[in-house]
Amino acid sequence: MAQPEELTFFALELKGISKAFGTIRANSNVDLELRHGEILALLGENGSGKTTLMNMVAGIYYPDDGQIFVDGEEVVIRSPKDAYKHKIGMIHQHFKLVDLFTAAENIVLGVNDGSRYDIREVNERVRELCVRYGFNIDPKEKIHEMSVSQKQTVEILKVLYRGAEILILDEPTAVLTPQETANLFSVLRNMKKDGKSIIIITHKLHEVLSISDRVAVLRKGEHIATVETSQTTEGMLTEMMVGKKITLNIDRTEPHDTVERLRVEGLCGVNADGLTALDDVSFTAYGGEILGIAGIAGSGQRELLEAIAGIYGPTAGTVTYRDPKDGAEVNLRKKTPLQIRELGVRLSFVPEDRLGMGLVGSMDITDNVMLRSYRSGRLMLLNRQDPKKLAEEIVKELEVATPSLRTPVRRLSGGNVQKVLVGREIASAPALLMAAYPVRGLDINSSYAIYNLLNQQKERGVAVIFVGEDLDVLLALCDRIMVLNSGRVTGIVDARTVTKEDVGYLMTKSHDGAAKEGFISEGGGEK
Repeated sequence: MAQPEELTFFALELKGISKAFGTIRANSNVDLELRHGEILALLGENGSGKTTLMNMVAGIYYPDDGQIFVDGEEVVIRSPKDAYKHKIGMIHQHFKLVDLFTAAENIVLGVNDGSRYDIREVNERVRELCVRYGFNIDPKEKIHEMSVSQKQTVEILKVLYRGAEILILDEPTAVLTPQETANLFSVLRNMKKDGKSIIIITHKLHEVLSISDRVAVLRKGEHIATVETSQTTEGMLTEMMVGKKITLNIDRTEPHDTVERLRVEGLCGVNADGLTALDDVSFTAYGGEILGIAGIAGSGQRELLEAIAGIYGPTAGTVTYRDPKDGAEVNLRKKTPLQIRELGVRLSFVPEDRLGMGLVGSMDITDNVMLRSYRSGRLMLLNRQDPKKLAEEIVKELEVATPSLRTPVRRLSGGNVQKVLVGREIASAPALLMAAYPVRGLDINSSYAIYNLLNQQKERGVAVIFVGEDLDVLLALCDRIMVLNSGRVTGIVDARTVTKEDVGYLMTKSHDGAAKEGFISEGGGEK
């Protein structure tokens, strides 16, 4: 007599999950399965509902409708504590660690297993987990002494220490160098071999193809499909994410007729905490080229651009702008943004803080576009016709999703706010355009539209400074790349010939070490 087949269940199964915030529907009737011992990539554009969906699995949100099953049994998850009870742990983008505590103290913080707390036993157990999965961390090291990747390791160890069998990682490689990403992927593969089930939320297609077994795609809160990674391509995944075919090409041209537009020498400065933010930064930006700036988050990128724009006051150094009309040189240091503008300097800046510095949330799109030219009006009688026409062009060209031009920008999604800001700055016909993470929050289609706009500015002789976090984009878009580490220049390299690994190496290398290996001159400038 034939034996009945043994029933097998998914490690995690979602059925008909829906979630709304007011009138905004984040997830709609989502079905999803995670197998035992697999790595599932959860892919989608910004705003597609990926993080919201996983936050419901992790107990941060509670679904409006639908069911969650763990190993075939329906569970109710109302809090992270409930999630841990079902052996589910989530590692978020923004770490939740106590800087003055050691790694082991952070890992055991909040654990109440009924046993007596013994830090020596905790240290030993953490070491065992490190050996088992290939982590490289000292349980006794304090968090404030650690790199970003080490802090992420502590977050992963926190959920493993609590016995998690299902791990969810939200954009785990966003702040890692290529080498750190490779190390993380090696650890994840070890965890998979040990039977762990892993979900990675990401938007980096090449990483999806490298690490995952299957890919689940969300679009506008709905589950479009789950496919075997071995049977798909970047183009197929992009089409599923966006809903139409997209050409993922950056048309980089060779620089020609380049001319010096900006020269920065010996720039130094401190951040709000009094710590060094810029340390003897020197470089030159040329009209007719795109200069990329790479570095781990917090390496001085923001302070550098704000110093050039007159928003942040450096303690030493010069910022020399060369006028394209007559070649006259002007030192911008110690000048306010208004003084820089009154000098006739044509400079546009897309800041990292969109609504805090770039736009006024309570004003509509037309009024925000008009901020660039309001001083040309007379008293309260401002010319709104030209800004309105420009606003209409920005909405059309960049496909800004808005009910009308009169909608306050704070009511728009982050991606659409970004489109308004980038469109306005490019439309001002600058001689120097600085953009800090200009595609953050944008879908793939809009991102490539922005890359093409930056290339068009380069062709018109504009000096473009582009701060990015995706090394593949930096290598494909820029002509040269300057790498910052802890406020110092560790290399200025040719983007056409340098490797991603070299750039990643410079992101963690000291200034003196980089100088010895020929990436920069001894004085801190270009080789």
